[in-house]
This record gives sequence, C-alpha cells and structure tokens, in this order.
Amino acid sequence: MTNQESLQHPRFARTYLKIAREADRRGGAEHRRRLLDGLTGRVLEVGAGQGRNFRHYPDTVDHVVALEPDETLRTAAEQAAATAPVPMTVRAGHAGELPGEDGEFDAVVYSLVLCSVGDPAAALAEAARVLRPGGRLRFYEHVRSPRRWAALLEDAVTPLWRRAAGGCHPNRDTEAAIRAAGFTIDHVDRFGFSFSPLAPDTTHIIGSATRP
Repeated sequence: MTNQESLQHPRFARTYLKIAREADRRGGAEHRRRLLDGLTGRVLEVGAGQGRNFRHYPDTVDHVVALEPDETLRTAAEQAAATAPVPMTVRAGHAGELPGEDGEFDAVVYSLVLCSVGDPAAALAEAARVLRPGGRLRFYEHVRSPRRWAALLEDAVTPLWRRAAGGCHPNRDTEAAIRAAGFTIDHVDRFGFSFSPLAPDTTHIIGSATRP
C-alpha cells in the first residue's frame, strides 16, 4: 500500500493553489468545462486538487466522489465542494488504490494528474476496475511533445522537475498509456497551452475513452 505521507507535497501544494487560478484565467476553466461536458450518473474524480473542476460538473451528474491525497489541496477541495452544483464527497485517497466496488462508477475523471502518479499503468487498471462496462474515462493532461527536440528537452528536465513539482513528469505519453490499458479512445483534442505568461506552451490533451 502506498504510504499516504509520501503523497504530501505541502510546499508545491501551496504554490499550485496560485498556479491553478492563473491557468484557469488563461483558458483552463474552459478546458475543464469541455472535460466534464455531458457526464452523467456517478463519477469518481482522481487527484481532484483544490476542486477547480467542481463548479463545471453538469447537473446530469448524480454524485461525485473526489479523491485527493495532499492535505493542503484536500482542505481547499472540501471548501469548493460546499458550493458545487452537484453532490460531492471529498476523500483522502490516491490513484493506485481507488475506492469502490468493481463497476461502481459511470465515469472516472483524471485532470492534470496522470503526469504525477507513481505508476500510470496501475492507476489506469484501477480506473478500469471501478468503471462499469461501457463507462467513460475523461482525461485532461499535459503530455510529451510530438516535436522531437522538445520531447528530448522534456526528458532532460524531468528528473529535476519531478522533484520540484510534486512528482510531475512532463515527458509522459499519456494517450499511449490509456490505449495500452485497454481503453478505446473515442476522441482526443491536442493543443498547446501555457499556464503562465512566464511558461512556454506545452502539449495538452482533452479526451474521452470507453472501458470495454
């Protein structure tokens, strides 16, 4: 079992509270709306952070269980849940050991989190387990650049960036990992996005995949 204390990054979490607000002002809020559009039923959001997605859930969703391992971010998420448009339950938890019975959820949401999980394959296997047959995986992630020189640069900076940014890997090919986990990708949009005026554009994807 993953040690919950090993998933705490209080310094980065405090910084991320500010980064996420700025990113949403620069277009991230619209990305979140697109990510969640059309969801229905019972939803599990993995790595919910401070709850920036919560206000974008459509009223067709019956209930959201939101997992966040970091205590600082989880406290902020609990506050955001109080004003969310759908019923929310915020819990401590992590991607490698999801709550719920097999096939319990209609959708699983990953939002800027698969870059930082320790074992993406295990996380996606857990998502497949808790999804009902035909259930949807929704994902919004920054991913490895398709440009060779940029991808090599991401490889070079990953060891230092991972330590400074709460485990984030800027060089992960998350779309390939989702396919390798057995999901069928229904659609994916790929685009450049910068979370800050001081940061370069990096490749992001928003998409939906189906559990067989």
